[in-house]
Amino acid sequence: MTVSRDQIESACSLLFVPGDRPDRFAKAADSGADLIIIDLEDAVAELDKPCARENAAEWLAQGHGALIRINPPGTPESDADAEMAARYAAPVMVPKSEDSAVLADLVRRTAGRSPLIPLVETAAGVERAMDVCAAAGAVRAALGNVDLARQLGVAHDDHLALAYARSKVVSAAAAAGMCPPVDGVTTGIRDLEALTADIALARRLGFTGKLCIHPFQIAPVAAHFAPSENEQMWARSVLAAGDSVTLVDGHMVDKPVLERARRIRDAALRSSAVPR
Repeated sequence: MTVSRDQIESACSLLFVPGDRPDRFAKAADSGADLIIIDLEDAVAELDKPCARENAAEWLAQGHGALIRINPPGTPESDADAEMAARYAAPVMVPKSEDSAVLADLVRRTAGRSPLIPLVETAAGVERAMDVCAAAGAVRAALGNVDLARQLGVAHDDHLALAYARSKVVSAAAAAGMCPPVDGVTTGIRDLEALTADIALARRLGFTGKLCIHPFQIAPVAAHFAPSENEQMWARSVLAAGDSVTLVDGHMVDKPVLERARRIRDAALRSSAVPR
């Protein structure tokens, strides 16, 4: 089952599973995550990377869908990872995305068979986020907060320290006409308080999905990214007022406000339609 562009754009929870743990692939797929990401990069030791790639290929050959996080372009394993993903038309998450020419070359080498999810996780990637998001073949961007924080010398869970990077990626995606991006990970696997706070910040800044590292995180991500009852009530009242400029609860409603109300309505419909 090939993962479609629409699935990539609408996914709220994206769950990593290590490529060297094929015993976990089915569990991840059955976890309720919108998409799974078979990780051939950070989660896999160097000596195990060829085996991890074979595991991913076997999973895809059986008709299962997954995103593939390849090793960074320019590294020894990257070309083989990309070739394998393209063989099954699997979308590719590209680590250390910071150069649109590198992304374009990846599209060329895979004959455009694998949609790209650029993972922005370097200072250069943040500063070039517009070019990265506008690159040929790029479907949706994601933020790699842990690697980025390491380079910047800040804590990966420091909301203030990474606020600029998060906003830059959200703004770049919008400017490039791309769907809203995916926020990075919360490393405390069962720290519900930290996860909820991270989601609240991500939503406020314009992200519409989150990278997950454990099935425990999936249900909270789905629940807290979905429009709240108050948001849905507001959207219904705005849409009920019609398309003309008017007032709702003392606030002016015009085209941009109507568009936001429609996005909230559509997001609520998608959330209610997806089994959890």
